[in-house]
Amino acid sequence: MQFSELGLSEKVLRAVEASGYTTPTPIQAQAIPFALTGRDVLGIAQTGTGKTAAFVLPMLSRLEQGRARARVPRTLILEPTRELAAQVEESFNKYGAQHKLNVALLIGGVSFGDQETKIMRGADVLIATPGRLLDFFERGKLLLTGIEILVIDEADRMLDMGFIPDIEKICKLVPFTRQTLFFSATMPPEITRLTEQFLHNPARVEVARAATTATTITQGLIASHGGGDKRETLRRLLREAEDLKNAIVFCNRKRDVAIVHKSLVKHGFPAGCLHGDMDQPARMASLDAFKNGDIDILVCSDVAARGLDIPDVSHVFNFDAPSHPEDYVHRIGRTGRAGRSGVAYTIITADDAKHLHQIQDLIKKEIDWLGPKLDELAPPEHTERDRARATRTRDRRGGRVERSDRPERGRRERSDEPRPERAPREHVAAEEARPLREKPVREPREPRPPREQRAPRRREREDDGPAVIGFGDHLPGFLMRPVRAKAKRAE
Repeated sequence: MQFSELGLSEKVLRAVEASGYTTPTPIQAQAIPFALTGRDVLGIAQTGTGKTAAFVLPMLSRLEQGRARARVPRTLILEPTRELAAQVEESFNKYGAQHKLNVALLIGGVSFGDQETKIMRGADVLIATPGRLLDFFERGKLLLTGIEILVIDEADRMLDMGFIPDIEKICKLVPFTRQTLFFSATMPPEITRLTEQFLHNPARVEVARAATTATTITQGLIASHGGGDKRETLRRLLREAEDLKNAIVFCNRKRDVAIVHKSLVKHGFPAGCLHGDMDQPARMASLDAFKNGDIDILVCSDVAARGLDIPDVSHVFNFDAPSHPEDYVHRIGRTGRAGRSGVAYTIITADDAKHLHQIQDLIKKEIDWLGPKLDELAPPEHTERDRARATRTRDRRGGRVERSDRPERGRRERSDEPRPERAPREHVAAEEARPLREKPVREPREPRPPREQRAPRRREREDDGPAVIGFGDHLPGFLMRPVRAKAKRAE
């Protein structure tokens, strides 16, 4: 099947041909005809299969007629991260080169005034993250009553980031007669409930079983110890990898991203980093440097695991096994895209055994070990520096340290001759010469009398009269009101 058989407009077909594409992917071939007719679409496909073009191309064809009004956009696309939103904007600029459409991008970390100017000009396409969109709406800068097409992309990522309440609120603000295009790689129960609530008789397009990995990706497991041994294992894999053009290294925590990035740069690897605590210009600069080839290794958190279109990534390394098994599918989906081959390695420690079982249960596949397994792994070889660091750590914690465990240092030989006596220091001699002060002699206290001979305490002397029962004489007025009993119905 060719793009010309899908019913797209002439302008869109010319833009697709100029981009060098002639054959649509399975998700595009099945979703585009339904989207052109105005029907709701539920698209389920693994990452890297072209879901973005599956909704961008039919939207461009339908937006050729009509114009947008100020503060009232015609279409709305919701994305979970800023990078995905910026990537969709690039797709509209690429395929909509022959269309005179105003595209507005509402994301955090960017000036509020510049975004407001684009909204006031009138936006045919509004691409936004849920938080910034609701912020504009609550300030009265945006109206959602003119939305004709609503696109919810990477819905499972929305669930992981806690955006589902915001999505439900936005769906209630847009018109009921809208067209909804819903795309996701996995379908947890929460996402299924959301589709049943806001999609009307959708056309279900499922080109692959949910939570499956591409067959073009070679997967492998590498056993390692934690700490510095784990970083050394990553560096060894980067040095020994065959046909390594560039690589993405995923970590679970932002702190680990900084540590791994610093370690790679220290050992001479051209690496950059990307995580959620970085401001938007720094995140885009790091991502652009990786796309342009200025750096070969990108160390990042799961903020880069969903939907980022970097078509020619040769390797993916999971420095940490993901705690959520769905994230494994999205992480390794950064390689092996558009039919290309890719390699995905995961470093496994003893703490990752539970996560590994969950991943294999999800993808219905046993991942091969490269080298010894965890139970076959030899104990770590500690260097003299590691033993010295461990000794200092035990000393600080108050643990007992044997003499043999301490690092060998230059010791002088013992002799049987007694050491010469050192002369006392000046302040010590002055202290010894100072006469001692005599402590004042305290007179002994008189013994306290027995308990029965002491004066009664104040509470025992006070007599407040008899104990008060209930409210006493101060009965509240509302208790004195008469209550009318309800008449019983005759049976």
